[in-house]
Amino acid sequence: MDENFLLTSETAIKLYHDYAKEMPIIDYHCHLSPQEIYENKSFKNITEIWLYGDHYKWRAMRSNGIEEEKITGNASDYDKFLAWAQTVPMTMGNPLYNWTHLELQRFFGINEILNKKTAPEIWEKVNAQLNSEGFGARDLIKKSNVQVVCTTDDPVDSLEYHIKLKAEGDFDVQVLPSFRPDKGLEINRDGYLDWIQKLQEVSGTEITAYDHLLTALEARVRFFHSVGGRVSDHAIDTMMYADTTKEEAAEIFQQALAGKKVSREEEAKYKTYTLRFLGSLYSELNWAMQFHINALRNNNTRMFNTLGPDTGYDSMNDDKIAKPLARLLDSIDQESSLPKTIIYSLNPSDNNVIGTMIGSFQGGGVPGKIQFGTAWWFNDNKSGMLEQMQSLANLGLFTRFIGMLTDSRSFLSYTRHEYFRRLVCSFVADWVENGEVPNDLEFLGEIVQGISYTNAKEYFKFQESELAVR
Repeated sequence: MDENFLLTSETAIKLYHDYAKEMPIIDYHCHLSPQEIYENKSFKNITEIWLYGDHYKWRAMRSNGIEEEKITGNASDYDKFLAWAQTVPMTMGNPLYNWTHLELQRFFGINEILNKKTAPEIWEKVNAQLNSEGFGARDLIKKSNVQVVCTTDDPVDSLEYHIKLKAEGDFDVQVLPSFRPDKGLEINRDGYLDWIQKLQEVSGTEITAYDHLLTALEARVRFFHSVGGRVSDHAIDTMMYADTTKEEAAEIFQQALAGKKVSREEEAKYKTYTLRFLGSLYSELNWAMQFHINALRNNNTRMFNTLGPDTGYDSMNDDKIAKPLARLLDSIDQESSLPKTIIYSLNPSDNNVIGTMIGSFQGGGVPGKIQFGTAWWFNDNKSGMLEQMQSLANLGLFTRFIGMLTDSRSFLSYTRHEYFRRLVCSFVADWVENGEVPNDLEFLGEIVQGISYTNAKEYFKFQESELAVR
């Protein structure tokens, strides 16, 4: 993992070091805490910043035979770190191996291999830095050359810390909310009515009918917009579509308000109409809409009951997505202008479906208006990234790709952008080496800079003055 790590040719080396390396980062989807950013949270040790809440690492540790006590249990932070250090050598071939060492190198200047033998010394070296000046949450973001951070926020969130950051004005990274209304769409999920009650309170709208729900959702979208939000995010684990009317959706909502579970067909109708409503609103406000599709969550009931969600017990799903996705996008497009849309699937078998789907809805004078989102979650690795890029290049315009996001809860995860950029440069350079494209470094440099940063900058336009909230 030297300076030319993952760079497969002299062309790749030039593209990375001369063009991609120093580009800023627009992190348009992550799970960082806006409160921790506002407070410039400091971390007492490497376990806190590395292992708290990181279910990628937890899965690897479980696979390595580490007891749960040393993963999510009550073991000391030092013992948890030693358990991770014991696991790291076994992650060869998994991106965790490279990410771990990139983070040690880039943030802490540590080039030793992490293993059971080196762990005590690395523990001391990293912790000494974490307990010094310049290693708070904001500092780590700045060190990573980040310009924009889009957190993931529920419509009922107050956005208190986004507002405080904006008012404070001394942190020159934009920290913006993303609208994540999953709890308002999952009509059969436990806790739905509790969430409706919270929405009622924060929106100041009494919700006793479907029209009231739509009014409350619109109010929250416009509130997010006033705070700088320009992106929505939807976890659509199962892609659904059903032809419906507003009257049908209203009747289904009334059943849910009465505490009844609705049928799968009724759920599809409720979700379809609600997403069409939201899509039209996003289009009006020039937002980007994100669909994260085909995750199968909380597979292990026993561990879900013990630890809750997002603890490492999810997998890829294999539901078919083509017809319902096409019909949903088409229905929004017929009602209004389809908003800028980014589509991800956790199942790489869907790559070519998405690669062709996006071409059916491009237009409006927006380059890459409908995007094939970057390799996501379990695909966030060398082969997954290259497969996604190859599908996009085969079927669409790779040159208009808006590139990488972090999708992480860790302030150290920005090295994933470096990993991605190195792969992009080698991917493009291979075309040069094979004689498929001219060796025009200036042009190719603009392409890799676009995929690294400028395409996302132009796509989201986060830096522009806020639009009036109507």
